Amino acid sequence: MMKSYKFKLEPNQAQAYQIETTLNLCRWLYNTALEQRKFAYEKRGMTLTFYTQKKELTQLKSCFIAFTGVYSQVLQDVLHRL
Repeated sequence: MMKSYKFKLEPNQAQAYQIETTLNLCRWLYNTALEQRKFAYEKRGMTLTFYTQKKELTQLKSCFIAFTGVYSQVLQDVLHRL
């Protein structure tokens, strides 16, 4: 038998802002990566894989300062779910 626990999160104002910012950046990354995959397939006839886009994350974090506050595993998980 497995046990499960439920906890209610009550973040303060700064934590809620950080969570909201991270979710917005993840949403932007998901939509942009999806658009990139669709464009590559429709216009060039090639498929972009998770590993191809994962390699680009380091360039993304260096170009956009907002992404430096998001852990790399979180960004990789967004691409993995795509």
